[in-house]
Amino acid sequence: MNTTPSAGFGRRIAALVYDGLLLAAVLMIFTAGALMFTHGLAVLPENAGPWVYVYRAGLCAMVAGYFVINWMHSGQTLGMRAWHLYAVDANGRLLRAVPALVRFICAVAAWTPAALGVLWLYLDPEQLALHDRVAKTRLIHRVGIRPERR
Repeated sequence: MNTTPSAGFGRRIAALVYDGLLLAAVLMIFTAGALMFTHGLAVLPENAGPWVYVYRAGLCAMVAGYFVINWMHSGQTLGMRAWHLYAVDANGRLLRAVPALVRFICAVAAWTPAALGVLWLYLDPEQLALHDRVAKTRLIHRVGIRPERR
C-alpha cells in the first residue's frame, strides 16, 4: 500500500462542499432542460409520466460521471484540487474505471448515514475510509506532486 498518509475528514468534507456547489449548478441547468418537456411543471410522475425515471437516472449519471471521470483523468475533482487531494489506487496511480465506479458507489453509502463510513478513517490503522478500503483506493493530500498514469 502507498505510504502517503490519507487525507483527514476536514479536507474531505471541504472538497465535497466545493463539489456540491458546482454540481448543484450543473444539475439546475439539466433540470431547466427537463422542465421544457413538462411545460414548466415539476418533474414528477403526474407531469412527466415515465420520463421522470429518465430524468432521475440522468441526474444520477451526471453526478457519478463527474466524480468517476475526474478521478480517472486527473485523480481530482474541482473541490479536490482546491484542497490538494488525489484519489489514487493502492500503488499511488490514477484510478481506472472499475475502481473509480466502485469507489463512487461505496462513497455514497459511506457519506449517507451521517458520514459514519468516512469517519471510520479515524479507527482504521491506515486511515482509510470504508469506501477506500472496499475499493482498494485512498484519498491522499499532496502538494505539487501528481500521481502517475498507468
